[in-house]
Amino acid sequence: MENPPNETEAAKQIQPNGGKKTKGGIITMPFIIANEAFEKVASYGLLPNMIMYLIRDYRFGVAKGTNVLYMWSAASSFTPLLGAFLSDSYLGRFLTISIASLSSFLGMVLLWLTAMLPQVKPSPCDPTAAGSHCGPATASHLALLYSAFALISIGSGGIRPCSLAFGADQLDNKENPKNERALESFFGWYYASSAVAVLIAFTGIVYIQEHLGWKIGFGVPAVLMLIAALLFVLASPLYVTRGVSKSLFTSLAQVGVAAYKKRKLSLPVHHDSVDCYYHTKDSDLKAPSHKLRFLNKACLISKREEEIGSDGFALNSWRLCTTDKVEELKALIKVIPIWSTGIMMSINTSQSTFQVLQATSMDRRLSRHGSSFQVPAGSFGMFTIIALATWVVLYDRAVIPLASKIRGRPFRLSVKLRMGLGLFMSFLAMAVSATVESFRRNKAISQGYANSPNAVVDFSAMWLVPQYVLHGLAEALTAIGQTEFFYTEFPKSMSSIAASLFGLGMGVASLLASVVLNAVNELTSRNDKESWVSDNINKGHYNYYYWVLAIMSFINVIYYVICSWSYGPLVDQVRNGRVNGVREEEELLDIAGKGFGKEDLSAVIKAN
Repeated sequence: MENPPNETEAAKQIQPNGGKKTKGGIITMPFIIANEAFEKVASYGLLPNMIMYLIRDYRFGVAKGTNVLYMWSAASSFTPLLGAFLSDSYLGRFLTISIASLSSFLGMVLLWLTAMLPQVKPSPCDPTAAGSHCGPATASHLALLYSAFALISIGSGGIRPCSLAFGADQLDNKENPKNERALESFFGWYYASSAVAVLIAFTGIVYIQEHLGWKIGFGVPAVLMLIAALLFVLASPLYVTRGVSKSLFTSLAQVGVAAYKKRKLSLPVHHDSVDCYYHTKDSDLKAPSHKLRFLNKACLISKREEEIGSDGFALNSWRLCTTDKVEELKALIKVIPIWSTGIMMSINTSQSTFQVLQATSMDRRLSRHGSSFQVPAGSFGMFTIIALATWVVLYDRAVIPLASKIRGRPFRLSVKLRMGLGLFMSFLAMAVSATVESFRRNKAISQGYANSPNAVVDFSAMWLVPQYVLHGLAEALTAIGQTEFFYTEFPKSMSSIAASLFGLGMGVASLLASVVLNAVNELTSRNDKESWVSDNINKGHYNYYYWVLAIMSFINVIYYVICSWSYGPLVDQVRNGRVNGVREEEELLDIAGKGFGKEDLSAVIKAN
């Protein structure tokens, strides 16, 4: 089998006439960006209303349907790690994206078939009709549905971690003086198209599902995914393709294995004995750091003649690793506590199924005086995206310049402070959610709808907007802040892990959200009591459930302050001699109740 072309061969292909055909460049950008954008429109457009499809067509209860969506979301968050590993180590980015696009398309076709073919899901039934017996979905019904979800998750796992890097490959020509500007432009258009794609998904696709039905509502995403796959594959002659290399995940695993194998060895007394540690010739790290010293044994040379070859390289990477690899694993372990603080925010933002049920039971007209247009229940998530994008622009173009002018010197909120404020915003979002739901529930009961969960309460759904806005601000502060934090704290060789960590947190959050939901459902439904997360939204206590999450979020803010203080100064602070970790945490506690700020997205774009 022929090896993939290397960088030089990929960039220039010799033609029969002796001329050179240049590959890559700006011409490939529309195909790569379109593939990612169409995939996002298709996949994100399926999520908001899916709980209604599971409840109405598959007769799921609220708790069961929400748990299924949590598992689907977790799978879609974990598969990008597998996709990145396969892409880097075996398949290459082009083949990974191609296979993933096909998988997403097939998954959406299967989902469309569940809406088109009556025999593949439970027969229509009115549970309120006298003498009717509405049976649950059978194993064969669920097998097709879950297969569709699995294929879509596999597709997301291949496309999302590879598209950005594959696009950068097309423009990464160091001989071109305009290379840096081209990369910056690509990253800008990439993130802009992603934001627009999610907005279209939350508005256009959701509107189609609500007004034209599931057949068309699921068919449109399938067609869009087909277009995305065709556009990407048809442009294959234009792409630069790079060969695969050893995955960073493998290197990190090797450090752990090597340290375990040498666990009985003793470290040298003099830590700066560079001859005792294995390192590459051009490495600045001649000896490992003092922290997490048990890992230092992975680069400790015990028997030089048996571990290092005549060429100076380790004979077995699973027994002897370089000091650089050891420090990379240490950097990853060190950020885990701060990374874990973002999980609670992701749990809060994953409560969209309950918010859709709330919106469905409320007056969704834009104006209660003469307006007949109703905002689709699944489209309220667009307010989160709008709030996030608006704050990014305002912070970068207004807040920073104005604050710098007032103070007479450059101003920016530190990354630790931004992450902390974002977690506080997430706590406020859940407190507001609980308060609004209390008012909605009381209105429903006072209007005689206690036994009518499908009734529309005379209470405007616009009251839900503040909590969506707060969720958007929380993501703008913490999500982007964490991404910047990982990029600045990790060495450049770990940039792929830095990009994956927040997505991994979302996957863990989906699993933990399912655990919390099941615990609340189990504990509150004992002794034949109505569960807080009852199928009847007016009899349940979604507000109590939200208060549980709010309390957990407040505890998480305190946990973050402790983790942030324990982490110590950041790499940039050490480099610039500004060690101000303690003052920063005092600032966080003082400012949390007074105001908030957002991160400069351009820094994250450049870091990518």
